[in-house]
Amino acid sequence: MSTRPTSIRRDPGYTGLTDAVGTLPSQWYFDPTHHRHELSRIWYRHWIYACRSADIASPRSFHTLEVGDQSILLVRGDDGSARAFHNTCRHRGARLCRERAGRLPAAGIVCPYHAWRYNLKGELVQTSSRAHAEGFELRDFPLYGLPVTEWNGFLFTALSASPPPFDASFDLPLDRLDDWRLADLVVGHRLTKTIQCNWKVFWENYNECLHCPGVHPRLAQLVPIYGRALLERRDDPAWQDHAADDDPRYGGGLRTGAESWSMDGKPAGVPFPGVSAADRTAGHLYMTSVPSVFIVAHVDYVRVVRLLPLGPEQTAMSIEFLFLPQTLADPQCDIMKAVEFTDIVMSEDAAICEVNQRGLHALPHAAGVLMPEEYAIRQFQDWVRAELARP
Repeated sequence: MSTRPTSIRRDPGYTGLTDAVGTLPSQWYFDPTHHRHELSRIWYRHWIYACRSADIASPRSFHTLEVGDQSILLVRGDDGSARAFHNTCRHRGARLCRERAGRLPAAGIVCPYHAWRYNLKGELVQTSSRAHAEGFELRDFPLYGLPVTEWNGFLFTALSASPPPFDASFDLPLDRLDDWRLADLVVGHRLTKTIQCNWKVFWENYNECLHCPGVHPRLAQLVPIYGRALLERRDDPAWQDHAADDDPRYGGGLRTGAESWSMDGKPAGVPFPGVSAADRTAGHLYMTSVPSVFIVAHVDYVRVVRLLPLGPEQTAMSIEFLFLPQTLADPQCDIMKAVEFTDIVMSEDAAICEVNQRGLHALPHAAGVLMPEEYAIRQFQDWVRAELARP
């Protein structure tokens, strides 16, 4: 008996794919050589979310970040500016800072191997040698600098001297989240997970909801259109049948009576006063910057999810929950009901991504196929192909 859908009707404006499209080669998800190629062509060329500005708020505070086999050092200078460098001494290449975060001594950045000393601008100011060879000049050996952008309380850096324009790295205009006062928010909680899958597997899961009814029963109840395995109204080929229907099953948004992503659907923190009625009804607004981060704005908090590649089949995920200061000062606010809900959903995503990763090793499975609802995966995979082909 055929299980092919009987309807081939597609209303104008339908977002889904109309042709069968093959996926990326399965080998691209586990081959070490290809993984190194992706590090070089993608991860070492694009903006990477490093940390919140508050994580290096005071002069001499620092934060380190590992991306592939590269280590990045971010430092707050005495002038208040944030700077980024390769975490490598110019003498013989020793790692400068071994801790994830901390505060530098008054002497500045001092190599633990031979005590070469740099100021907070990355300039070499002293070596440990009793004499310098003829022709050696301190000014010729500053730290290897990296670009850094500070935006709305976020710090981004890149391993390329010429990353893409920062405002072009997101899928929405940078001012789209202005109503959430991002620069004023504080971290109320952090979660970290190590997922046994290739970084692309996670992004592909992020870009479709065919898995939502089976993998995310609680989320599918909170966001009814997800329970229909759809992301948006026009993902349904017959969407015009319910074009004027405000039911969340068809129009998106949260279930009736719910206001936020939390265990009970109620706000866990003080709501943002400037959020529009439309955004409140939607319940979530996603803003994405591949390959490293997506930001989700809710009525009462903002969730920041960062991915970093640990290897061909391992990805690090960190989740930050940002709230207004009033929320963390109010003992009546229970932020953990938001944290717990997200932990459930993201743990479900992590587990199913690991299932996906394990199956990719099947000898005959050279590639898969994308279904109509997976149009955003095609966009992501086309982006990967284009980045790998770029000189």
